[in-house]
Amino acid sequence: LAPGFYVPRGFRNFCDIMFGSTLLSTFRKVVLWTLGWSFGTVFLTFSVGLIFSILMNDAKLHMQKLYRVLLIIPYSIPFFISVLIFKGLLNKDFGFINSCLNIIGINSVAWLESPHLAKVSCLLVNLWLGYPYMFLVVTGILQSLPTSVYEAAKIDGATSMQQFKLITLPLIFNAIVPLLIGSFAFNLNNFVGIYLLTGGGPPIAGASTPVGNTDILISYTYRLAFEG
Repeated sequence: LAPGFYVPRGFRNFCDIMFGSTLLSTFRKVVLWTLGWSFGTVFLTFSVGLIFSILMNDAKLHMQKLYRVLLIIPYSIPFFISVLIFKGLLNKDFGFINSCLNIIGINSVAWLESPHLAKVSCLLVNLWLGYPYMFLVVTGILQSLPTSVYEAAKIDGATSMQQFKLITLPLIFNAIVPLLIGSFAFNLNNFVGIYLLTGGGPPIAGASTPVGNTDILISYTYRLAFEG
């Protein structure tokens, strides 16, 4: 006979998380931050990538190819190396960013130790790593749009802003929405971006389990399974 005995749990583990008083408040915070992290990352990377794409798509701009190469440099560096570099740059005591702030008379900022600043730092670092992808995709879409549409709009008296709002943006959205959904799903499980930068910290005070203010669901699950 196999040693021990089995106790059926069924859905009780899920019920403990969703309705149990011990984990409910912590789990709610993690879920809200996970959604905010994913939405914020997609919105920021798409917005910055769109702006750079429109600027680089201007025919009057000199050295377009050079600027485009420079803008995709973050995409060519391995993801985990970039995150570790930013972790050093944002270090409170020895980071380069705080050293520059000290030179101009500003006290060191706890980028990764403050709950709110740690979340902002996560979003900004992921923006740096993610905007080149959106920049490349949107640039490809812009270059495939027919010029005859814009010529007709100019004849009708449409301004540049009206052309962007009524022609460019809708056409881009039609092509990029599936990629935005895929990017959102990817960032829901972006374990490396969170764990290497902040380790999920800073810790949530009074939590009954090992969990931090920047933990997303996947990193929270990892900490419960292997660090609890």
